Amino acid sequence: MPGELRGIRLKATRRGAARQEGDLPILVLHGWGAYLAAVEPIVAPLEHEAEVLALDLPGFGDSGDPPEAWDSEDYARFVVEWLERAGVGRCHVIGHSFGGRVAICLSARHPELVERLILCDAAGLRPKRGWRYRYRVALAKLGRLLGLFGPPGRRLQERIRSRVASADYLNASPALRETFKRVIAEDLEGHLPDIAAPCLLVWGDADEDTPLWMGRRMEELLPDGALVVFEGAGHYSYAEEPARFAQLSRHFLCEQPRQARGGGAAA
Repeated sequence: MPGELRGIRLKATRRGAARQEGDLPILVLHGWGAYLAAVEPIVAPLEHEAEVLALDLPGFGDSGDPPEAWDSEDYARFVVEWLERAGVGRCHVIGHSFGGRVAICLSARHPELVERLILCDAAGLRPKRGWRYRYRVALAKLGRLLGLFGPPGRRLQERIRSRVASADYLNASPALRETFKRVIAEDLEGHLPDIAAPCLLVWGDADEDTPLWMGRRMEELLPDGALVVFEGAGHYSYAEEPARFAQLSRHFLCEQPRQARGGGAAA
């Protein structure tokens, strides 16, 4: 399902079909630095239950870079346009990590589009910062200052950046680095009370990138949220326990809505 939107090259997939009348499509949004193959453990089990859509978000995988620095709201608006182009109206949404940020913005700003939501090890809350973080910030500011002093200063700046910058930042293309800085500076806590859709939170209790306290805080703020913890799993809990995640997502996104409309669970 390749294509183009807003002049951005886009790779996407659209698989499966509704098993029962009334089954809604499911949109899957990957994390930062990931791409379609990374969410295959989510997509593959669900395509036997419903139509499943996923895409390489701009700047990742085989999709082109955004034309300028974006934040999560920009990505959410892009996804809305893509869904409209694909002829998809109301749907369920699954977002992992950075995809969770986009899913939060999408669900809060466009409640008419999101029926049910799964946030898996989702980003979006501002992390707690200790002295190590403040030390890295101070070094980064020193590096920017040194970069003003010609080639020797820029070489020192790059050496400092390699020590203090995150792997996600260092591995991003130059066009995505400003986007990365915008995204990690966001605090989407205020969006959560505006999400009307029932939300299932799935978290690994050993997640070091988006620690479990973030999942618990999101559960507190969501009007209709429930947290499921995968013991011993890390940031990619859906991939570490694919069978359990598949069972939860099928039940929450497919079987429960069928039961609510009197259709029962699929055989």
